[in-house]
Amino acid sequence: MVEWTSAHYSEASTVFEHTHGLLLAGCAALGVHLLLQHLVFRGAHGESPPPGPARFSTRSLIAKLTDWMSRTGIEGVSPTQYLFASAGVGVFGAAVTAAIVGIGLPALLVGLIAACTPSAFWRARHRAARSAARECWPRLIEELRVLVGSAGRPIPQALIEVGLRGPEELRPAFTAAQREWALSTDFELMISVLKTRLDDPCADATCETLLTAYEVGGPIDSRLAELAEDRRVDLRDRKEADARQAGARLARWFVVIVPLGMAFAGWNMGEGAGAFRSGTGQLAAGAAVLLIAVCWWWAGRIMVIPPEQRVFVS
Repeated sequence: MVEWTSAHYSEASTVFEHTHGLLLAGCAALGVHLLLQHLVFRGAHGESPPPGPARFSTRSLIAKLTDWMSRTGIEGVSPTQYLFASAGVGVFGAAVTAAIVGIGLPALLVGLIAACTPSAFWRARHRAARSAARECWPRLIEELRVLVGSAGRPIPQALIEVGLRGPEELRPAFTAAQREWALSTDFELMISVLKTRLDDPCADATCETLLTAYEVGGPIDSRLAELAEDRRVDLRDRKEADARQAGARLARWFVVIVPLGMAFAGWNMGEGAGAFRSGTGQLAAGAAVLLIAVCWWWAGRIMVIPPEQRVFVS
């Protein structure tokens, strides 16, 4: 049998303390993340949670999480997958930080920030898909002109045909509109379904133009031509504004790269690693992490191109 000495006991105790502290940091990161999500839900709905046991109902929290994910553009993932992904990334970030600078405030803050990265990734993917689909609207409007004008198709049929041949992101909405038209033959109701599903200002303008032409009549060809030109001008201006921000987006990464580089250099110099693990070092590193996160968020906010507002919805 192996005889345990005091050194062995001391080493095992150190490992246990680090493991215990890491688990506590991960649980704390997950708890704060869920608390922040709960506060976001409460603020978004503009009301307090219902009193009594229902306040802590798992079904209610899942319903609120699903609603929040739908409104913020997190698609293609279930609430359970979202929570596990956020918790996993958060614990991993906290573990890596704890292994470098020790268990403390920096590891907790990095874990919280890392827990938010999955939702940021899914939202960015959703925005990219919406932007790609929006670029196809001028072409879709031109196809509508051809089908309604030259081919003489009825407006509802032409709209459905064009939509079902459009981008993959738009097809589910047009499939639902086609189903509504087949059941009710009410074009206004079909347009309402389409606008709700697409949730896009360009789609609103196109649908309202077609609805007016369907109910009132008039020169539909010229109206669609003007609408297509307006969409092309808007897309061109937005692409130009986005291209001019390329340098600012690159500079934004220096908000993270430069402080990390300086921290890495200090960690490798003399007693730098020990300084990071001291109480003062933990507070300074935590403040630095918090400032980096705030500067990154602020830089992203000031570079946002204002989205086009929907004017045909209540």
